[in-house]
Amino acid sequence: MSYQFQVVCPHCGVTNQLPEERLEENPSCGKCKQELLPLAPIDVDGPLLQKHIQQSGLPLMVDFWAPWCGPCLAFAPTYANFAQTVGAQLRCLKLDTQAHQQAAGAFNIRSIPTLMLFRDGQEIDRVSGAMQPWQLSKWVIDHLAN
Repeated sequence: MSYQFQVVCPHCGVTNQLPEERLEENPSCGKCKQELLPLAPIDVDGPLLQKHIQQSGLPLMVDFWAPWCGPCLAFAPTYANFAQTVGAQLRCLKLDTQAHQQAAGAFNIRSIPTLMLFRDGQEIDRVSGAMQPWQLSKWVIDHLAN
């Protein structure tokens, strides 16, 4: 019997049950029929971020950023490429701290960009500042390999 993952749809917010072996099959949402695991960062607001953290069976990485932040904009292509590379192994989310200031405050975001890793609803680690691709990969592997 395979492990069942809970996966929050990035389009309609419904939580789907997904067998482990289907993670790499480009599955669709049971409700809206759209792609469940896009190979790109998912823009979220505060409530949707909380839903992902509380209900996702996949590890999560959240990029807290703002459109006026030069380092955030410079880091965005690195984050997008990383999201494409990791596929269904890690869900990459983005929260615009300018548009969602209350959510950023709830996570005690003091500088941007800030990346946070979550597993099973718990924060594993956070780091502030833009990273090179190799630094991002190493940071994620070091904290999710356990």
